[in-house]
Amino acid sequence: MSVAYIKLDFRQLIDISASSSFENAILQASYREFVLKSQVYNPEGKWKTFTELKAYDGRANSLHYKCSFAVVGIINTLKKQIPFLADNLEQPLSFDTFRFELVESNISDITVHKVAIHYITDTLTFYGSIDDCMILSKSGTNKSSSSGSAETFLLQLRTNLSICSFEPVEVQVHTHCP
Repeated sequence: MSVAYIKLDFRQLIDISASSSFENAILQASYREFVLKSQVYNPEGKWKTFTELKAYDGRANSLHYKCSFAVVGIINTLKKQIPFLADNLEQPLSFDTFRFELVESNISDITVHKVAIHYITDTLTFYGSIDDCMILSKSGTNKSSSSGSAETFLLQLRTNLSICSFEPVEVQVHTHCP
């Protein structure tokens, strides 16, 4: 049987249309940090957008990293549960790490501010798919029992969900002969 170890990346986009208190907190905190930290690359206030800052000074790409410090505490309130992503039984998926992305911003207009949070799962075992659903098991639960089964779940493919790591693995299937 052929399986693979994978990691998933779920990208949550957040902009001024944010509806949850979590998203609004991320938006406000990251915007304040962007306005503050961007001053280093724009002391005269000549450039307004993140795109302009990056074109003027490539070091402005570090704002992805620098702005992430403002949201770490807010993301920790999720207790490692990926918001808006659940399996087919509505059980939330857990993330192992996250990455903050500053998509665009403007130092004088918060309505332009747009960020993304990439939630990256721990290693999962991928067994295949049924229609638009992946058959998966959590790390450590893929060890076959004496009957050869594993505890699995289904996860529907959707926008902003990607496989970010894939490692094929050959699994030996043991059969019991009398």
